[in-house]
Amino acid sequence: MIRPVLTEIGIFLIPFAVYAVFLIATRSGVFDQSSWPLPLVSKLVLGSLLLVIVSFFFLAEFSGAPPDSTYEPAHLDHGRLVPGVERPGTVK
Repeated sequence: MIRPVLTEIGIFLIPFAVYAVFLIATRSGVFDQSSWPLPLVSKLVLGSLLLVIVSFFFLAEFSGAPPDSTYEPAHLDHGRLVPGVERPGTVK
């Protein structure tokens, strides 16, 4: 569960990192308060939230098992570990 949370936090921070790289490239002060005015920070937050919402949509829509599939969990078969697999179309 920690991986999706860290992924979403990383996606949220992308616009801020891009703006910080822009400030570094233009030789502006990254840590100067004047480089981070409130209207710009609010636009970065809105852009970040939009990216997170879009990523949640793609996560919900395009991840997971295909329809009508069954997950066969990992198990021991004659002393060998067999990894879990998706069996498509086995649900009746």
